[in-house]
Amino acid sequence: MVNRKYFGTDGIRGQANQVPMDAMTVLKAGMAAGYYFSRGSHRHKVVIGKDTRLSGYMIEPALTSGFIAMGMDVVLVGPLPTPAVAIITRSMRADLGVMISASHNPYHDNGIKLFGPNGLKLSDEVEAELEVLMQSDMSELLAPPRQLGRATRLDDAAGRYVEHVKHTFPKRNRLDGLKVVVDCANGAAYKLAPMILWELGAEVLPMATQPNGFNINDKCGALYPEKMGEAVRANGANVGIALDGDADRLIVCDEKGEVVDGDQIMGAIAAYWNREGKLAKSGLVTTIMSNLGLEKFLEGEGIRMVRTRVGDRYVIEAMRRKGYNLGGEQSGHIIFNDYCTTGDGLLAALQVLAVMVREKKPASEVLRVFAPFPQSLRNVRFDPNLGDPLDQPKIQQAIKDGEKALEGTGRIVIRKSGTEPLIRVMAESSNEQAMNTVLDDLVGLLEQATKNAA
Repeated sequence: MVNRKYFGTDGIRGQANQVPMDAMTVLKAGMAAGYYFSRGSHRHKVVIGKDTRLSGYMIEPALTSGFIAMGMDVVLVGPLPTPAVAIITRSMRADLGVMISASHNPYHDNGIKLFGPNGLKLSDEVEAELEVLMQSDMSELLAPPRQLGRATRLDDAAGRYVEHVKHTFPKRNRLDGLKVVVDCANGAAYKLAPMILWELGAEVLPMATQPNGFNINDKCGALYPEKMGEAVRANGANVGIALDGDADRLIVCDEKGEVVDGDQIMGAIAAYWNREGKLAKSGLVTTIMSNLGLEKFLEGEGIRMVRTRVGDRYVIEAMRRKGYNLGGEQSGHIIFNDYCTTGDGLLAALQVLAVMVREKKPASEVLRVFAPFPQSLRNVRFDPNLGDPLDQPKIQQAIKDGEKALEGTGRIVIRKSGTEPLIRVMAESSNEQAMNTVLDDLVGLLEQATKNAA
């Protein structure tokens, strides 16, 4: 298998106008995907959406050129949430969907997320085949002049998505009487999120809805939920909703302005769905990062919890393989297989609001379903050109020592980020002092190892 030069845990991502997010590499990505997903004699079609980053104006035409060169028609939908692209790809029977976004990253980064005709993110195996094509000479694969693709715009793309999301809210229920703060991160849902909530009856207090190409995720959105919390308290709102740049993840705060992460959201929805008979096989799929407190709570509710690698596509793969209809990540990517094939922050927000409406309880009661174990996450930056610090014997021994120290009370999770040159070190334990000691020792050794390598 070819080395993964371009693809990470969530498509291709990097700094705009530098490899791999320069126009030439993006062109090759479009050509490779266009060739790979051209199967059969029908006119082939790709749906392309984007968020609000300035660099989208460079990446979109580069991708479009690559697809057209391979004989694939392009449907441009403009700024829309990532899940909207997945939904429209399936709805139009397109061969491929592409979202141009770096999700929660700052404006100077961008990325490409690819969806197959079923609306699912690509497997590692398909990405590996695309890598081979991107690093090869594709000149012999180009379409002849008469078979070049065309580019068009889909004017009703936003309307299709809005109606789809609204239809996931329980029938005969409304949001009347609820005051909702929604932080749109100056991103892809800056128009649609306030619109959907208002059309369902809520009093909406929108934030970060003035994108200018540079302010996406800039001290707003899911990574900065304290701003949402302040607005909830200041305005006496019932709940706060914060999305990220491409609106595929959700963070919530209750009426007190206190932040609730994805684990609490999943726990609340899973328990409610299980009582209502909607939770398939009484199971929830999460990642290795989800809190042990969630696992203990679900056990008490008679709900099975399955853990996967970090990345919503791995959650989705496990959900489909095991027949579950609810899964997600602590970071707020929550997947509802009954409605969508990828994480959807707006859809998840409506499910939270539905529980509040149906149970007639405030957010602080609905979304505080378990006491989390003390958990801490630290990031250590490293230079991948200088080797992997995790391969060093002393680091491996320190990890074993740390696991032994927390045995029976907690755990350690160490992994490399798929989108940045970072080693993420997470520890959690009912013994917070022991957890912090283990974490300090490991992070200190890793930081020293990266300095020595330099």
